[in-house]
Order: sequence, then structure tokens, then C-alpha cells
Amino acid sequence: MLYLEEIVKIESLAKRMRISALTMGYKSGVNAVHYGGGLSAIEILACLYGGIMDVDPKNPRKEPRDIFILSKGHGVLALYTALAHTGFFPLEKLETFEQNESDLCGHPAMNVDLGIEFSSGSLGMGFSQGVGVALGYNKKCIDNHVFILLGDGELDEGSNWEAAMSAAHFKLDSLLAIVDKNSLQLDGKTNEVMSLGNLANKFSAFGFETREVDGHNVAELCKNISEMIGNRDGRPKALIANTIKGKGVSFMENKIEWHVGLLTKKLYEEAMRDLGMEVN
Repeated sequence: MLYLEEIVKIESLAKRMRISALTMGYKSGVNAVHYGGGLSAIEILACLYGGIMDVDPKNPRKEPRDIFILSKGHGVLALYTALAHTGFFPLEKLETFEQNESDLCGHPAMNVDLGIEFSSGSLGMGFSQGVGVALGYNKKCIDNHVFILLGDGELDEGSNWEAAMSAAHFKLDSLLAIVDKNSLQLDGKTNEVMSLGNLANKFSAFGFETREVDGHNVAELCKNISEMIGNRDGRPKALIANTIKGKGVSFMENKIEWHVGLLTKKLYEEAMRDLGMEVN
């Protein structure tokens, strides 16, 4: 369990990550960027990398270590800023985002030395990857945790539910699937494109310990994640994090057009003001 001062530090980390996410996206130039789903996941990644996960930026290949898989690969703004702000690579490297020859692509490309454990982007694949990784560590009797961040839109893919069934069958209680439930996907509202019904009930029916939280409340996130990973009762875990697409920027919040978009100088300055920053 994290103490109050640690929660405050993670809240500060999330704010800095959100500012960096917008700045790296803006500085990428003419490239359109997945702002909405990156900003919705900021607090989730801040909690994981800011105090919960057992990882070492100075020794990213250490064993054992916790593993994070970004299944919703378009959420890289949250991942890259988390890695940079916790020391996996210099903050200046964020300015290379989506540039030629950069390690920081529009979807993550595996580079363990930078803390990027798996390539992703083909939605619906990360859950299966995570199940395989967790199963492998279990067979080696290595005590760690595997965290997977899923988008609610990608849960339309049937492979996710095969992975969920496998996770329960193999009693992978080291696995925590976090759903960034921002209720929007590229084609529209998730409940209109393909209704997911009650996600918590679905995961519970598949044999998961399941909880639902405010995905922007750092204290609530950290408390529930810590409790769930500490409960090794033979059940995999699922955390439904209710979030806002484009969180923190008034003209982006809950706007489908900001699933992927381009920031002009004027809009970037407006976004910075939303976050309490003035741009000279």
C-alpha cells in the first residue's frame, strides 16, 4: 500500500506526463497523433511506473521484474512519458517521437533497454501475449507480475476472450488486465459500435477477481491495484478503469475526433493553458 506522500508524487508525475504527452505530440510535426487514448491512460501508467511495478530503469533487463504490455498500442503517449519521467531514457528523447529512425514509434516497438517489453498495435493481441508471458514465468517458478493495458474498443476482438479463458484455466494470479474504459473508439461510441455490456460481470464470469475504479483517481487506482496483485488466490485479475478520452484538455475530452488528430500551435497553447501552463 502506498502512503499519502507517494500518492502526491504520483499525481505530480501524472501532471508532468500529460504536459510531456501533448508537447511530444505537437513537436512531432505534421504527423497525426493518437491523443485521446494516450491522455486517458496517463494516471494508470503513472501509478504503475511511479510506485507499483518492480522495474529498474538502470537495469531494465533484470530478473525477476514486472512486465507491462501496452495492448492498446496507440496509447504510446502514456507509455513513453512514463518511461521517460521514471528514468528509462532522457526526457529529451521524447522530442524524437515519430521522427525518422526514432525508437519512439507511433506504436511501441520492442526495445527492452528502453523499457518497451513488447511490440503492439494489432489490437486484441496484447492479452494473449500477457497470458503466455505469465504462464512462462509461472513454469519457471519466478514470482513477478504481468500487467496488460487494454482498450475497451479492442475488446471487440474475440482473441481477448480466449486469452481471458486461458488465464483463468491456468490460474494465472500474477496477471492483471487493466481496461482503459473511455467509452470511445475510432468508429464511435463503444456501446454503439459493439456493446460490451457489464465488463466487470463479464470478467467475473470468466473467473477473474474484478474491480471497477475511477481511472483518473490516483489514490483509488493505486489502492486497488496494490490489493489485487497482493491477492494470490489462483484467480487472474481485471481492473475496469473508467476514464475520459482526451482527459485534461477541454476541447479533446470525450471527442471522437481526437482519437487521432493534429495539434496546431494555437490549439497546443490552449491545451497547455488547460493544464496550467503558459507557452512563450
